[in-house]
Amino acid sequence: MADPRFDHHPRPPPRRGREKKAEGTGGQSEQALGRSRGGFGTKIHAGVRGRGLPVKLLLTAGHPSDISQGEKLIAEVPVAVVIGEKGYDRKKLVRAIRRRGAEAVIPSLSNRNEQRRYDRERYKDRNLAERFWGKLKQYRRVARRYEKTARNFLAFVHVASIMVLLK
Repeated sequence: MADPRFDHHPRPPPRRGREKKAEGTGGQSEQALGRSRGGFGTKIHAGVRGRGLPVKLLLTAGHPSDISQGEKLIAEVPVAVVIGEKGYDRKKLVRAIRRRGAEAVIPSLSNRNEQRRYDRERYKDRNLAERFWGKLKQYRRVARRYEKTARNFLAFVHVASIMVLLK
């Protein structure tokens, strides 16, 4: 028989004063943290203009796909041409780009029945975005995400982007 003194144990207070969520996480998605193939991390989505200079920066957890942020990247930004990789191939996004009067330079996925035509010469300019990422990742604080909160991390990504703009 169990000792009645030990039958009722009050739950210890949560660490750092916050309860875990129903799914067992401590609010990682709110801080733009999540699991992906590469491990636990954060994705930075960027809109880059002509010379590889940043126009818009967004932060998400590691698991959402790139296409989930496609329309947000072009919202409220004047665009004439939108160049994206195959990860941005979705009819809804291409229609949104065309509604804004811009040209969509996004290759179709290889498994798509209906292959969309795109300007291959213009697509070569996508390397400007890749070069922006190379410059941004030179800042160790961005590459390693030392900041705990999404707000602070995004602020430092903006600071690093300003440094890229100034060079």
